[in-house]
Amino acid sequence: RYASQELMADREVVLAAVKQSGEALQYASKELRADREVVLAAVLQWGWALQYASENLTADHGFMLAAVQNTQALWYVSREDVLAAIQHASAELMRADREFM
Repeated sequence: RYASQELMADREVVLAAVKQSGEALQYASKELRADREVVLAAVLQWGWALQYASENLTADHGFMLAAVQNTQALWYVSREDVLAAIQHASAELMRADREFM
């Protein structure tokens, strides 16, 4: 919150910050709130950080599938993302079952 604009735009600094406290994402630059790695690190640390992600990221089903692995983030996920996650998990289970047999 009290960091300079320069620090809030420094990827290395922000990544380290969100790994310590996902809530720090809210203070990151707009560009870094659209950075998949930075946002995912924040969400994995604190699921509610997803609310600070860019709209482009939250519209990306692949990103949202990765984010929902952290159950704290489920409140923010659309019905379509949940269904996609279920279908993905089902396909993985079916493949594992065939490989086991």
